[in-house]
Amino acid sequence: MGGKKSKPEPPKDFKQPWRNIVWNQFRILLHGPVGAGKTCFINSVKSVFKGRIVVRADEETSAGKSFTKTYQTYKVTDKDSVTLPFVLNDVMGLEDHEEDGIHPNDIINALHGHLKDGYKFNPVSPLTDADPEYIHNPSLSDKVHCLVSVVPANSISRMNEDVIQKMKTVRQEALKLGIPHVVLMTKVDAICPLVKKDLAEIYKSRKIKEKMEECSHRLGPPLKCIFPVCNYHEEIETNDKKDVLILIALKAFTGFADDYFEEGNI
Repeated sequence: MGGKKSKPEPPKDFKQPWRNIVWNQFRILLHGPVGAGKTCFINSVKSVFKGRIVVRADEETSAGKSFTKTYQTYKVTDKDSVTLPFVLNDVMGLEDHEEDGIHPNDIINALHGHLKDGYKFNPVSPLTDADPEYIHNPSLSDKVHCLVSVVPANSISRMNEDVIQKMKTVRQEALKLGIPHVVLMTKVDAICPLVKKDLAEIYKSRKIKEKMEECSHRLGPPLKCIFPVCNYHEEIETNDKKDVLILIALKAFTGFADDYFEEGNI
């Protein structure tokens, strides 16, 4: 009598999950002409989530030749250093001449998941299945889940037709694979004084809408798949208006990638 009753053992956890979830990060691939702002956008995204200016991906201020030479994957973490459920991939920029810039076949290789992180691009010799670096059986996480064409608003009208055709070739392959394709229109502050003064006026600007329509006409995606942004390129602190435009674009990219998963394109 008076003895203490032993506490019942807590229920054991399940051996198998009762709900199946794919624990993979969305892979978002950025491509476009040299100097479009691909790498700057990656740093801008990192800056938004850290709440301060971040420069982890190397940028080049002059747009002569592509500064990015390898296939690079960038994870994004928040203020608490929690890794977010997407990665951004950067590639060499597209150029007019065949011997310069990334070969479109290497962007297509990336779509299929055949490129290893750190793969060095050769403009005249894209990766083939005979190369030792070629991933023959890519996993779901190796493949691209959303293709983003990065185009500068201040030069879309002057973009060489050869570069446009290269981008269209990549777009067609993405669509064939069921991979969503969107356009990120950068440098919006360079074409409209109204927007340069106040980014909140961006959707009042006729000039911005005209450039978005031109992107749609030249590259293919409808207006609802074109997102104007202004990267962090000279600021030393973040600001809400730039953050909002970047987050709107990123939310769309991850949403489209999620649709890709849901529709069974895996």
